[in-house]
Amino acid sequence: MKNRSLSLVALGAVGLLALSGCASAEAAVVGDGNKDQKDITIAVFNGWDEGVAVSELWKAILDEKGYNAELEYADVAPVYSGLSTGDYDLNMDVWMPETHAAYVKEYGDDIVDLGAWNEESRLTIAVNEDAPIDSLADLAANADKFNNTIVGIEPGAGLTTATTDRVIPTYGLEDMEYLTSSTAAMLTELTAATKAGENIVVTLWEPHWAYGSLPIKTLEDPEGTLESTEALHSYASADFAADFPQATEWIEGFEMDLDRLYSLEKAMFVDYDGQDYDPIVAKWISENQEYVDSLTSK
Repeated sequence: MKNRSLSLVALGAVGLLALSGCASAEAAVVGDGNKDQKDITIAVFNGWDEGVAVSELWKAILDEKGYNAELEYADVAPVYSGLSTGDYDLNMDVWMPETHAAYVKEYGDDIVDLGAWNEESRLTIAVNEDAPIDSLADLAANADKFNNTIVGIEPGAGLTTATTDRVIPTYGLEDMEYLTSSTAAMLTELTAATKAGENIVVTLWEPHWAYGSLPIKTLEDPEGTLESTEALHSYASADFAADFPQATEWIEGFEMDLDRLYSLEKAMFVDYDGQDYDPIVAKWISENQEYVDSLTSK
């Protein structure tokens, strides 16, 4: 009887070890067998639509590959802080070399650049398409035609700093009121003005869905105050490559041109009026399946 009891105990121990081993293996293996951890938190800047679009796309891709991808929205500064402490795993909307340079300098030792996925981006000052001017050099003399107002975005944005420090003093726009509040508020004003046939001047950037959906144009910048072309990078926490080696390889190889990005933004923010982007992104993926498949073909 004693021997039989010992045998049962031994079998039980073996069973527990086997179950434990299976659980560990299940936690470690994702999708097609890569060894990445499963839970990924992607931080998204509030109001930065190109980042929302790309993050929603990659959430869908990663979920399909067996991950649990979660998007968390926050303002720019908390995102960088969270990446540096590992509270966030990834952000896909870092503008370099200028817009986010101060944040990258501050947190650069604790975050990792996974590379640029678009190198066609730029900061702009935009007006309605039928505005009476085409250049920033003519704005001061025609300020009254724009209600003596420049409509901006968030006070802490790099675009706001560039407008305050370079655009306004260079072109003598100090007498114009520079309103800063939020990207959403700026877009509301821009949409209303263009629909009403009114003149408006706003701070904006490319890529942005507004360029494909509203009758607007970029003012020429002969003094080059916003001339540098920016690249959109993905940045990750310090442990990302170790925790997600396969996802790291995919994201390092990710590229998306403006036309394709605009088509995704149009589907999400222009043709659709809602917040549940899952079915919208799924439909866009089905219409661009070859491209999407190529993002994880390595």
